[in-house]
Amino acid sequence: MKAFILINMERGKLWKVAEEALRIEGVKIAHVVTGQYDVILYVEFLNISELSEIINKIQSISEVIKTSTAIAMVPRII
Repeated sequence: MKAFILINMERGKLWKVAEEALRIEGVKIAHVVTGQYDVILYVEFLNISELSEIINKIQSISEVIKTSTAIAMVPRII
């Protein structure tokens, strides 16, 4: 399974959070972005329990203020 985790954080800590998040198992890509969110992560996981663990680890990074998770739904070709 795949998801995008959108992160809001303290000002001036974008690269630190992105680099720290990449050390978490399951986090495959970290992008520092402009707009409503500061960092967007692409994660891969086997089940919701594993996703929950990834989210908890991301939220434990001291500079992270808020996260929002979007689980990717892949269309099936018929």
